Amino acid sequence: MKKLASITFLVLLATTVSAQTAPDAAELTKLLNDFLAGASRNDIAAHERFWAEDVIYTSSAGKRRGKPDILADVKKAASEKSEETAAYSAEEIRIQQYGTTAIVAFKLVGKMTKAGTPETAYFFNTGTFLKRDGKWQVVAWQATKIPPEESKK
Repeated sequence: MKKLASITFLVLLATTVSAQTAPDAAELTKLLNDFLAGASRNDIAAHERFWAEDVIYTSSAGKRRGKPDILADVKKAASEKSEETAAYSAEEIRIQQYGTTAIVAFKLVGKMTKAGTPETAYFFNTGTFLKRDGKWQVVAWQATKIPPEESKK
């Protein structure tokens, strides 16, 4: 009987701790899509809203950055006149929410035009969002470039 009670307790605990449905999935998806639209045009306000002050961002090139670094890059890109264009979108979005913490994983599609030549790049991105003072922001981010031959699968 004690063994059955212990097993029942462990099953209940595992169910409680496992990924819950994401009640804020629509809000997080909108936040992501709004951010990607803003990032496509180097919108500084979109970056200010999206990244938490204490974010740890690890790029696909293996560089670790904070919010000041990210904003400096965006400001520089926004001030430069360039014929290059970019449009970012998200595919295969998966959201797991744990109370005021959410993991958002997706495939980033970057469509760029460089010197009149269109290019498309794909990345797997995983962001950890934390809800503070009623708003979601990214506290950790990891980007991994998908090799061109893998992105077609």
